[in-house]
Amino acid sequence: MYCNYCGKVIQDDANLCAYCGKRIGAVIARKRLVRPRAGRKIAGVCAGFAEYFDLDVTLVRLVWLIASLVTGIGLLTYPIAWIVMPEEPLRLAEPAGQPVTNP
Repeated sequence: MYCNYCGKVIQDDANLCAYCGKRIGAVIARKRLVRPRAGRKIAGVCAGFAEYFDLDVTLVRLVWLIASLVTGIGLLTYPIAWIVMPEEPLRLAEPAGQPVTNP
């Protein structure tokens, strides 16, 4: 099997390309547009869009800043996205000292 992004030969059962790190076509899980709890600067809106579209967060922040300065649309849409986008669910760790049981 070949990676669709870098063209290198990869294992048939691979979920990620070992060379470029991209997810492989058929195993892409359905992504949700959420504001992550880690990596935020203000509210996590740009980080959420960057994760959803698989882009660099700095690029998304720069585009949002330019859109805000040039057209003003970014200033209007950021608070709306902050309200509309749900926050990433909390991931609670297992309590320490409890044995792990495998079904």
